Amino acid sequence: MEQNFLKCYLAERRKVCIVFGLFCLVFLCVFLLYHIPAGAVVYPSLLCALLGFLFLYFDFYKVRKRHKRLQELEELSAELIRDFPEAGTVEGADYQRLVRKLCKEQKELQTEMSVRYLDMIDYYTMWVHQIKTPIASMHLHLQKEDSEFARAVAEDLFRVEQYVEMVLCYLRLGSDSTDYMIREYDLDGIIKQAVKKFARQFIRRKLTLVYQPLHIQVLTDEKWLQFVIEQVLSNALKYTETGTITIEVERKTEKPSAFGKESESEQAIVLCIRDTGIGIAPEDLPRIFEKGYTGYNGRGDKKASGIGLYLCRRICGSLGHAITANSSVESGTVIRIRLDRKRLEVE
Repeated sequence: MEQNFLKCYLAERRKVCIVFGLFCLVFLCVFLLYHIPAGAVVYPSLLCALLGFLFLYFDFYKVRKRHKRLQELEELSAELIRDFPEAGTVEGADYQRLVRKLCKEQKELQTEMSVRYLDMIDYYTMWVHQIKTPIASMHLHLQKEDSEFARAVAEDLFRVEQYVEMVLCYLRLGSDSTDYMIREYDLDGIIKQAVKKFARQFIRRKLTLVYQPLHIQVLTDEKWLQFVIEQVLSNALKYTETGTITIEVERKTEKPSAFGKESESEQAIVLCIRDTGIGIAPEDLPRIFEKGYTGYNGRGDKKASGIGLYLCRRICGSLGHAITANSSVESGTVIRIRLDRKRLEVE
């Protein structure tokens, strides 16, 4: 690093060194033309060379010090960049003024964008809470009717309610503050709440739910994990015409204990949600968790937003969980949510 800096420094000072050498050569030639003794010529030449070397050394020291200070400032964010080193040239001072101006404009722009973003968050949050009132009212009106039309409308209204919850979740994930409550929860309780919301769809589509009580305690946030499970179940129902949807748990052993036996703390709990739906194309599988990516199935369905699984990945990442997918066309899909205990702390 020092060698590269030294090369750059000498390259920048090359013109000065050449001019200095030319001046010395001119004086040497003049002295020789006037037949001045060699001693009188060599001595001032060496003295000038020594003074030039000392000047070059101190200048190199100042430039290197300024360079290291700028490297330290480079590690900081724009709003923290201040206390520039003293400019060594007029051009350097001009650049510093330009950088300060740009930092000031960036800070003002960032403040303006933050205000706009907060206003937008407040508006959509208010909208979400207001739209819930007519949705609840429509649910009450539909409960009074028992017809095929009413059931179809209720199912569409349920999807609207899901999209509203998705909007609220999206807004909360983008905010600086979160409402995570990391505690020990009964996994069965979370799953049952999610399944209960889709009970009508299971009955209407005549799909079989394969689920046995798991009797497992997990360290997570109940509300956010439930949202993830609901999104996975929603996708499973959307792309499964006939067959079953299975909810089960896999246990993966990380490493054997010192006594050669598997202990509870060494086993990773993996929640699996399987379906017998149309599956996911191999070329789409690596990208299904990307924001806005719908894939072949989504383009054919015309209703997919490409946001649900993206939110699931964001939430799982915040909770210290991992979510993965395996699938093949016409064979169904399995979503695995790894509920690691060691990455979280109880609040």
